[in-house]
Amino acid sequence: MGSPILAPSMLAADHTRLAEDIKLVEAAGCTWLHVDIMDGHFVPNLTFGPQTVADLRPKTELFLDVHLMLAQPQHFVEAFAKAGADQITIHVEPSYDVGACLDQLKDLGVKRGVVINPRTPAEAVEPYLREVDIVLAMTVQPGFGGQSFQQDVLEKTAQIAKWRESLGLDFRIEVDGGVNAENAPLCRAKGVDTFVAGTAFFKSEDRSLFRKNIETLD
Repeated sequence: MGSPILAPSMLAADHTRLAEDIKLVEAAGCTWLHVDIMDGHFVPNLTFGPQTVADLRPKTELFLDVHLMLAQPQHFVEAFAKAGADQITIHVEPSYDVGACLDQLKDLGVKRGVVINPRTPAEAVEPYLREVDIVLAMTVQPGFGGQSFQQDVLEKTAQIAKWRESLGLDFRIEVDGGVNAENAPLCRAKGVDTFVAGTAFFKSEDRSLFRKNIETLD
């Protein structure tokens, strides 16, 4: 299990002043930024496109963790990689060739990962564990911010962590959705080392302290 990393979610930032809010992320001492991309098909919402990532890339050295919530991600991974994404994660639920898309990401030279929704069994990511840098387990149903954390998902992160250990792999395990200072220790105890936080981070009275509390979890 890797050292804890906090990845504030751009979804919870002020979308009229993204560059300024990214400076808040940097000022808090964070090194990652989570970027949620939604297509209005796989999830019932729309967010950003490759141009947004391209516009942000020269303004920050943060590690851009781009989460594609797309029905056909294979058609867009090249655009996001060229826009400056450092890591791209793709869902296993839609009907497309996940393995081929992961190969495409490898060829593009970005870190890569797979994502499962709360109702998707952990076994859905097992075939890809040797190929990925990260596995993201959604702790809310994707599509909108501000939902309540679903603690039962942590049984899946625990199983994924067992596979990681038994296979001798070093991919990271990430959670996204309703993560805050209260439930982060529960996540850590179930093998999680990467924490996406949106509302909890941006509404925190002391963002630096919030980051420190996450990144010093045992």
